[in-house]
Amino acid sequence: MLKDIASFLNSQVSGSKAEAYEAEVGDGHVSVAGEHLFACAKALKESSEFDMNVLQVVSGVDYADRIEVNYMLASFTKNTEFILKVKLPKKSSDDIPEVDSVCSLWKAANFLERETYDMVGVKFNNHPDHRRILCPEDWEGFPLRRDYVVQKEWDGIEVNPAHKVNSADHNFFKDVIEKMGGDQKKVTYSWKSDAES
Repeated sequence: MLKDIASFLNSQVSGSKAEAYEAEVGDGHVSVAGEHLFACAKALKESSEFDMNVLQVVSGVDYADRIEVNYMLASFTKNTEFILKVKLPKKSSDDIPEVDSVCSLWKAANFLERETYDMVGVKFNNHPDHRRILCPEDWEGFPLRRDYVVQKEWDGIEVNPAHKVNSADHNFFKDVIEKMGGDQKKVTYSWKSDAES
């Protein structure tokens, strides 16, 4: 199905650069050029062949050189779903990549795009209400960015006071990895004890 979607997008949206990526494990996806995201999404929604009438999820992932925005699309009439992905270049840690909003296609995009903006720092052009949704408007940074540093104080309130941080939970896997000789590959995240293994 992914190859069919990529072929369809390349035939319908000039410059979309749609590519299908099949996954051995997990979900594959179709990647398109960021500047053609809206046109690709519109073509998929309006197509009688694919009829992607539902937007389930919008999420962002921060990599060292780019931010990827993932759109999980579904068709209730065709009983199919897939991930449409755009890779947006990130020039610096302060850079805010931009892509067009799909709110005019799916109303569900409104809050989903706001959350992606708030957590990862992606601007959705033409969004009807582009503002933070989880953090206060004057919050510093984007919490799901790789280089995010929590501010020490907000509005006179200490953020993450030491007496309220559950360091035992925070350090659990660090301690497990140390017990395994520092080799992260040996950690299976199993809750079984050595006696049960």
